[in-house]
Amino acid sequence: MENVTDKKRLRSARMSIRSAVLISRGLNAWSSEIEDISATGVLVARPENWRGRIDEVFVLDMLIGESLDIHVEARLARLTETQLGFAYERIPEDKETPLWNLLGGYADRLEPYSN
Repeated sequence: MENVTDKKRLRSARMSIRSAVLISRGLNAWSSEIEDISATGVLVARPENWRGRIDEVFVLDMLIGESLDIHVEARLARLTETQLGFAYERIPEDKETPLWNLLGGYADRLEPYSN
């Protein structure tokens, strides 16, 4: 039988990927690299001169390969010296299918998580 603490230790499965991302908010923009992606968010390398705070919403243009640009709005959920973790706020309807296709089997899977 699963208990409540077991459920708290699961998260959407993350797929490792190395790809470019443009992060913007207002007149500020930064380029970076995606480290992993899931059905609920994306982890990127923290760009130089980063100016952003937890809970602020940013526009992410994730450039996958030569032809796929997945444009989403995402809230900054985690901030470290080397990484930024974003949680999707809004995925445009026309970008949902490309994102789920990219994630493949990762889209519906959960994985254990520990801090």
